[in-house]
Amino acid sequence: MSDPAASVPDMDTTTFWELLELSRHETADQDERSEWLTAELAGRPPGDVADFQIHLDTAREQVDTWHLWAAAHLLCGGCSDDGFHYFQAWLIGLGHAGCTRIAADPDALADVVLAADETPEWESLDYVAPEAYRLITGEPDGLDTALLARGHQVKGGPQPTGEGWDLDDPAEQARRLPRLSAAVHVTT
Repeated sequence: MSDPAASVPDMDTTTFWELLELSRHETADQDERSEWLTAELAGRPPGDVADFQIHLDTAREQVDTWHLWAAAHLLCGGCSDDGFHYFQAWLIGLGHAGCTRIAADPDALADVVLAADETPEWESLDYVAPEAYRLITGEPDGLDTALLARGHQVKGGPQPTGEGWDLDDPAEQARRLPRLSAAVHVTT
């Protein structure tokens, strides 16, 4: 009898992004996406769950910039530390191509159409790997311990790179994010 887990690919970067893409296509909303991802990860070895968290943290580093915080601030009508952290997860949830495009050009958020009731944040993505790890091992804080054993330090919140600027200055918003600024001001 073959082991069904043997046919599951290791949690490399490609598999991480594929799971995020599948979650978007297999579910109707973010809560269902989080549940789907948790269930998928809970069917894998604990090391894969740790790898998923490391890939998530790595992806988050790519979108942890002042320019993207400004875009979130503009798009959301203000954005706290926590709000930006959840915005980063939403960006990652756009998938590899979308996330990479927005990371390279935050003004391209002007092209992203939000559903009328959608807020560009995905807080529950942060709980997927810890919950899956707990389901597998029974250890409530086991993922943190496993990550520390690998030398991976989880950041507590945004630590943006790049040049900071006054996110509330409409002239700076228009200069640095002209398309997004124009799109947001048309809809408000």
